[in-house]
Amino acid sequence: MKPRMDFFKAAPETIDALVQLEKKVQSSGLEQSLIELVKTRASQINGCAFCINMHTQDARKHGETEQRLYLLNAWREAPAYSERERAALAWTEALTLISETHAPDDAYEQVRAQFSEAETVNLTMLITTINAWNRLAIAFRSVPPVKTKAVSAA
Repeated sequence: MKPRMDFFKAAPETIDALVQLEKKVQSSGLEQSLIELVKTRASQINGCAFCINMHTQDARKHGETEQRLYLLNAWREAPAYSERERAALAWTEALTLISETHAPDDAYEQVRAQFSEAETVNLTMLITTINAWNRLAIAFRSVPPVKTKAVSAA
């Protein structure tokens, strides 16, 4: 796959607005581990290879385990996530798939049981922001730097 354009260079002032929003979300008080799980899960749903690659690496840098990253796509069946993380992941899925889900009451009630009003807004902005990044990366074919094969010791 070949990138269509470098959207950072094409419209730096517009992209900077999203960068500034990203900085606000990052400093909102949400746990870094939760932020990376949400970003990775939304990116999985959207099929954004660039963002999946980036956020799984960022999650590992912040101490996330390989097992929790591997199980993220099946988080409902995996006992590895806290109730707070489960609420955030359910809300992430509901908002990422909003044309299908319309942000159902049960997902909202689940998130409100675990998050304050301000945290719920900050979580929602986190989900909104990663969905915007996913759409930019997918639309303009951002290519993740990937090794094609593990090198084996012979």
